[in-house]
Amino acid sequence: MKGLEWYIARRYLSSRRRGRFLSLISLIAVGGVTLGVTALLTVIAVMTGLQRDLQAKILGNNPHVYVFEAGGAFRLGSPDLVLEKVRAQPGVVGASPFIMTQVVVVKESLDYAQFGQLFGISTDPSDPPITDIQRQISAGELALGPTQSGLPGILLGSKLAMRLGAVPGSIVTVVSGENIKTDALGGLAPVTREFEVTGTFETGMYDYDNQHLYTEIPAAQDLLGLPPDTVGGIAVNVGDAWNAQAVALEIDRSLGYRYYTQDWMEINGPLFSALKLEKLAMGVILSLIILVAAFNIISTLTMVVADKTREIGILKSMGMTDWQIQQVFMLQGLTVGLVGTTLGTAGGLLLIWLLDRYEFIKIPGDVYFVDTLPVALDPRDLVLTVVVSILIAFVATIYPSRQASRLQPVEAIRHE
Repeated sequence: MKGLEWYIARRYLSSRRRGRFLSLISLIAVGGVTLGVTALLTVIAVMTGLQRDLQAKILGNNPHVYVFEAGGAFRLGSPDLVLEKVRAQPGVVGASPFIMTQVVVVKESLDYAQFGQLFGISTDPSDPPITDIQRQISAGELALGPTQSGLPGILLGSKLAMRLGAVPGSIVTVVSGENIKTDALGGLAPVTREFEVTGTFETGMYDYDNQHLYTEIPAAQDLLGLPPDTVGGIAVNVGDAWNAQAVALEIDRSLGYRYYTQDWMEINGPLFSALKLEKLAMGVILSLIILVAAFNIISTLTMVVADKTREIGILKSMGMTDWQIQQVFMLQGLTVGLVGTTLGTAGGLLLIWLLDRYEFIKIPGDVYFVDTLPVALDPRDLVLTVVVSILIAFVATIYPSRQASRLQPVEAIRHE
């Protein structure tokens, strides 16, 4: 009898002389589901893409774990001893000393200054590269020296270099925000050093490209007035970035109370928590579009039941059971949901591909960290969206189909 229920449901869905208005309403219901699924898939893909893009760029430009000396104001003495213990920890694949400090960068002409974050990094071949910048230096794509002027070399973020009007070979003055000296008159005078720009880099992260500078550790030590055996901390990479927290705890236990660690998830936790919450909120809000389409399905089936009351009475008098009548209208509603979900999924995948392929939507990088709208669709999100859409469509069929099945044959036939 399954074929009979489906045959009747298909006829009720098709456009007939007396049912063209109902058929139009069915098309509107299909369109509602289609738009809802397309919007939901696209927005979830954008949120997932943004989250993954930020993770990749953060992990590429930052170590997985930082090691600092407690009470040292980002100053760590005897780094070789700490490095030996850190590198011996299971899960650690690389560790290198670094210096991090806030500075002001001034162009040669002294008519423009820009705040920045200066990193002193190791270029020793025995120290494994920790960040993408260090990897590019190791590969020969970027260099910090030697320079034509004999000054220490410095790498600038692309947007910082553009603001300063600096190109390779330009001389910039770096003003320390930490190493403040007292002059002969008792005034405060920050320490300044000149550097030669040896290149620029682009990470795709607006804040990094607009603020970050890199030089060698000895040049950073000279700017800050640090002795040769003192650095800012130890940068650590682990085999599995998602296991960074556990490795950081083991490093804490190994080094003791004088030192502490911070992992990348702890530092960027608020950002990723906000992204997850925003993704959930957008998913719930856009699911309301599918719910609106579900009400369209309910109204469509209710109108079909009212229009086909006499036919339902005849079918029941010919031997169709209540369950078979209910199946007719459930199949009709499910068809609307399945067609709408299929078209919406196809439309969503097409839109996601276009966004990924052509990147035609630009966004302000100073607000959203990235310049273009990244997209990435998780298969789990795709399956969840499809299942939820079909489930909503199925639930929408229950009430009108049960009302149809409860019609009494005699009363139904007398309807007209």
